[in-house]
Amino acid sequence: MGVKKENTNSYRLFTVAAAVIIISIAVSVKLFNIQWVEGKYYRELAKQRTVKNFEIPANRGNIYSADGSLLATSVPEYTIRFDAISPSDENFEKYIQSLSDSLSVLLNKPSGFFQSELRKARATKNRYYLVAKKLSFTDYMKVKGFPLFKLGPFKGGIITEQETVRKLPVGSIAARTIGYNTVIAKKGLEYTFSEYISGKSGHRMMQKIAKNQWKPIHDTNELEPQDGYDIYSTIDVYIQDIAHHALLKQLQYYNADHGCVVVMETKTGEVKAIANLGKVRDSVYSEIYNYAVAESHEPGSTFKLIDLIALLDDKKIDTSKVYDSNGGVITIHNRKVKDSHTGGYGKISLARGFEVSSNTVLVQAVYQNYKNNPSEFVNRINSYGLNKPLGIQLKGEGTPVIPQPGASNWYGTTLPWMAFGYGVSITPLQTLALYNAVANNGKMIKPIFVKEIKEWNKSIKKFETEVINPKICSDETLKKVKEVLGNVVKRGTGKSLYSKDFSMAGKTGTAQVDYHKGDGKMYYASSFVGYFPADQPKYSCIVVVHKPNVAAGYYGADVAGPVFKRIAQKIFTDVPSTNKFKTVKIKSQKQEVNYAEYYKKSQGNTNTIPNVKGMAGMDAVSLLENMGLKVKIKGIGKVKSQSIEPGTGFKKNQVITLELS
Repeated sequence: MGVKKENTNSYRLFTVAAAVIIISIAVSVKLFNIQWVEGKYYRELAKQRTVKNFEIPANRGNIYSADGSLLATSVPEYTIRFDAISPSDENFEKYIQSLSDSLSVLLNKPSGFFQSELRKARATKNRYYLVAKKLSFTDYMKVKGFPLFKLGPFKGGIITEQETVRKLPVGSIAARTIGYNTVIAKKGLEYTFSEYISGKSGHRMMQKIAKNQWKPIHDTNELEPQDGYDIYSTIDVYIQDIAHHALLKQLQYYNADHGCVVVMETKTGEVKAIANLGKVRDSVYSEIYNYAVAESHEPGSTFKLIDLIALLDDKKIDTSKVYDSNGGVITIHNRKVKDSHTGGYGKISLARGFEVSSNTVLVQAVYQNYKNNPSEFVNRINSYGLNKPLGIQLKGEGTPVIPQPGASNWYGTTLPWMAFGYGVSITPLQTLALYNAVANNGKMIKPIFVKEIKEWNKSIKKFETEVINPKICSDETLKKVKEVLGNVVKRGTGKSLYSKDFSMAGKTGTAQVDYHKGDGKMYYASSFVGYFPADQPKYSCIVVVHKPNVAAGYYGADVAGPVFKRIAQKIFTDVPSTNKFKTVKIKSQKQEVNYAEYYKKSQGNTNTIPNVKGMAGMDAVSLLENMGLKVKIKGIGKVKSQSIEPGTGFKKNQVITLELS
């Protein structure tokens, strides 16, 4: 009996011990698991919740104009906060007065205000009190040196937050072309060249000190950001300013909806100015859309340049060919083509028809010569690349529409309507490229906006001029076309722009545009495109103004033409001259004779007085003083007489008087 009870107790003791051992092992395993297996996860989780690696965006590269002026740059802005718990009581009381005084001077608020706010922040244990925001780098450096704050983040409680802001030093001028690269929108050079401008971001470790409030762990960044490359554009700020204000003035006068201007250097294709202004409210316009690049629309009469080139180069007819404008109305496939001038122009030549922009003349010429083979006409347009985007350096280029024979959008009226700029759609920049080709002796080149990408003074990438078509037509055709374009300004639709002191050549355009997709509401797009000076073109330019107030006027010569003229004349009067001397080695016969005479006499007998009569006064003085004489002169001009006769001996420092006349 006793043995059995003893065995039972032993069994129970064994069971309890085993349970304790098992529990101990389980606890140990769990502790081990928490410490070494799950612990790593939990430690990392805790760290993530209290410590975070914040990305520091790199400063974007600058965008410069052709002359080195800043068009866009990244500027750091600083926010200063105060951790009121960090400073010791001794330091807080020691520096609060002087800190408040310093903040008062910088931020233009009473010292008492800051002292009260800082004490309140400390009393409420505010670890993220806002001191100032949007400080420049210069002001930020001042704040860092203020009493208390100069002790650093841990002893002084200063918290610094940096934000990089994009600024346009020249304001809204060319803003749409310079562009932006944000979450909301991506446009212009900023977006197109973002790969180069963006740089590489850095990072900084920060610790959470309150709800959604973080404080830097270290005073420096863990990885410094690497700034982006700089973009050197083709924009000339002087020409850009001229173009912008010339367009703005005209838009306001005609209360137009929007407009654009592009000025391009003829030989290089470099875009020197591009202005795009749309109405925001009455008389207020802003760069809200890049109309010159993105807006593809019917060009109207400026497209007639294609007609003239094709007809002449294909040797269909000459400029002297006479057409009857038929009272200003002709009918093709039961549809009427009308001239803007009531009653037409009578019987006139092809050249004169172009000068006065006769729809009836140009349509007859094109239709009669290409109706049996329209592909011959259209293929020429295609060869100029006008049937597709130019492929410029900016993204978002508008898509042109050039109907192709045999396609579903080709009708009996398509060819004649193309002849006066309808049924086709191209961008202003494409139109300019064509006219620039004429100015450039037939070489059609792609417009460019950026010349080079650089890292400081190191070139990363250069952009050369690209040729679209090396020769759009023969030299014979070019000569005739240039003459006619010049006559448009001298005696054609652009005669109001003519100036005997400054030559220009180009074409007016007045197109009806349906903005509301077939609702019958037609508006006008007024344009002028050409080049200047007419004899030796340096720049080409296009001006397009959409939806001018018809009560004030709507013809291209009246609305767009004055903008073109104002830009052309101001460029050659206001823009600083960059002319350079080709050589200074220009010989003057008179100077050569005088020098020979001087040299001969200077090489003669140096012991007697030379004959200096007839010599220029300055030459005579130089010769005699080099011999050791003291010279006195009377009058100006050449030597009339000398006080010591030629051939007479002299002593050093002897005085000789010359009378000049």
